[in-house]
Amino acid sequence: MGVPSLEGVSPLRSEGKQGRPSPFLIGLTGPYCAGKNYVARILEKRGLLVLDVDRLGHRALDQEKERIVHLFGPAILDATGMLNRKELGRIVFGDPEKLRTLEAIVHPRANALTLEWIEQHREHPLVINAALLHRSIVFDKLAFIILVTAPWPVRLLRGIRRDHLSLRQALLRIWQQRTFFTQYKNKNTDIYVVPNPGIGWKKQGPYKLERRIERILVREGIV
Repeated sequence: MGVPSLEGVSPLRSEGKQGRPSPFLIGLTGPYCAGKNYVARILEKRGLLVLDVDRLGHRALDQEKERIVHLFGPAILDATGMLNRKELGRIVFGDPEKLRTLEAIVHPRANALTLEWIEQHREHPLVINAALLHRSIVFDKLAFIILVTAPWPVRLLRGIRRDHLSLRQALLRIWQQRTFFTQYKNKNTDIYVVPNPGIGWKKQGPYKLERRIERILVREGIV
């Protein structure tokens, strides 16, 4: 595993355009409400192309709608005939076997869409933004990973405000990710751990976060 900080990490150098392999893939992840999507927007402002794998999963669900309805029944459709992802989630997240069944349908489709997107943009540095980055088909191809973190009380408040969760629901989501960091423990890739405590937490805020991201991109020779 790479050094979990911004200091002492040597940039990857290999063959390819500007000394980089092609495609040059950057991983972006973080636990619930840590702020990885905010970091994704910072990266996009710097000119990088970002693939939101979570949204890609929604596309995969829609493309496999018939199979999913056949397995889980018409109750997962809304009044317009579209998949009700909230209802589907309620069904599968309480039943590990059903969750595995759904993943066996959705993941191959999402992986195919991921590879298709990468092939279309392979001449550019690409960011793979995924909550379950460790399960991505390109996980072993990542040049480095940006792992966004935040104190759990901050994440708790963000979850309640953003997703309109009850205190119990928000705590449960955070608890379910208690082993999040162990998934990257043995990853043989540089990992930049980027704190995102938000405004008012030890005088750190969006500006400081952007500076951290800028330092990573400079260190990796991307900007």
